[in-house]
Amino acid sequence: MILRTPEELEEIKRRFLEHYKGSKTELNYRNDYELLIAIILSAQCTDKRVNMITPTLFEKYPDIDSLAEADIEDIKEIIKSCSFFNNKAKNIVEMAKKVKNEYNSKIPREHKELLKLPGVGNKTANVFLIELEGENRMAVDTHVFRVSHRLGITDAKTVKETEKDLVEAFKTDLNELHQAFVLFGRYICTAKNPKCEKCFVPDFCVSKENFKPK
Repeated sequence: MILRTPEELEEIKRRFLEHYKGSKTELNYRNDYELLIAIILSAQCTDKRVNMITPTLFEKYPDIDSLAEADIEDIKEIIKSCSFFNNKAKNIVEMAKKVKNEYNSKIPREHKELLKLPGVGNKTANVFLIELEGENRMAVDTHVFRVSHRLGITDAKTVKETEKDLVEAFKTDLNELHQAFVLFGRYICTAKNPKCEKCFVPDFCVSKENFKPK
């Protein structure tokens, strides 16, 4: 359920877009292949850690075709400092095989097709399309979930319900708002010891509780 009035939502939106206009992901990438791999690896892992791993990975496996032929054990060794590296190694190799065999080695740009790829869920697909295509989508990670609840925008208990509420609440500029909420949650409205002195929306804060989706 959306808890804020249209006027309050408009003011929250205005301030976030003002502070984070034109913000992009902090993941390093040069093309759609590198972006998708980086997003998959970033699940429950910091962007900083992913950016330490990917140069070696992309040097050895620079494209879909090379990754599709990779030895999973070699991939595991390269990404072992990343959380859940066993599953991620399997997923990115299987993803590459599917893209090579079924999409002529070209990563699809449609949401429903992206969801067919191993390791790609709704959030990953949304982030990919937000960053690469600038699509008007909202992706809800732990930062977005926490921020939207601390600001009293929604009381949704799940990521899916929170995404639905945020889309309905803001309607436009969702791609920029997503990145704004991520950066705000990462550097100011942190899970522990939030930097409230740096907050530009203190009048909307309802709680410092570390909200987590059920």
